[in-house]
Amino acid sequence: MELLKLLGIVIVVVGFALKWDSILTIMAASIVTALIAGMDPLVFLQTIGTSFVSNRNMLICVVVFLLTGTLERNGLRYAARGVMDKVRNASAGMVLGAYGIFRVIFAAFNVGFGGVAGFVKPVVMPMAEASDETGGHKISERHRDALKGMASGMENVAWFFGQVLFVGTSGMLLVQGTMSDLGYSVELPQLAAIQIPVAIVAVLVTAGYYFLLDRKLCREDETQLKAEADAQRGDAQNGEVA
Repeated sequence: MELLKLLGIVIVVVGFALKWDSILTIMAASIVTALIAGMDPLVFLQTIGTSFVSNRNMLICVVVFLLTGTLERNGLRYAARGVMDKVRNASAGMVLGAYGIFRVIFAAFNVGFGGVAGFVKPVVMPMAEASDETGGHKISERHRDALKGMASGMENVAWFFGQVLFVGTSGMLLVQGTMSDLGYSVELPQLAAIQIPVAIVAVLVTAGYYFLLDRKLCREDETQLKAEADAQRGDAQNGEVA
């Protein structure tokens, strides 16, 4: 009988393995678990309702994913790439550096852009890719993966160092509380003023590093494309001789 209480877990595993509808699988597992445990139907419904209300903030990420996916399907990525087609001599390093500057400024006012899933992936990444693919040049998969890491890294650095510029955030209160426990009485505006040069240096150093790394990856792509072109030319010449 004790093992039957684990039947709900088995249903979840089997449902996901067979790619059944996720919501129906979870609901079926919940109902089976409640029946085996002898839970009253009314108590079961109350438990589901209470859990939903107490964790409703977690659904915000689901809404962001749905909204972002809908916008991408309707051409958001192409619109972002189209913007960069009108900008001359731009590179992914420049795009990421500009994004980091704007990101830390808005973070200082506690204004979010949607994070990696809501803004970096559908907007910043296509702009960065389009900047390095001007003139019909295609970037390598290694270059593309590096851009993904750099875009996410810029988001994390700018938000991490920028959010504590806003007086009253949890990070600022944590620092103030820690300093107070150590015997140092500091005001929140004072902490924000101290953090300003730290945030500026962090974003500029990250932007400079990503710019140089992007230039290096572009040179590697050019070298690889040239080598492939030379190899194809050599194969063509050998075919003509044969």
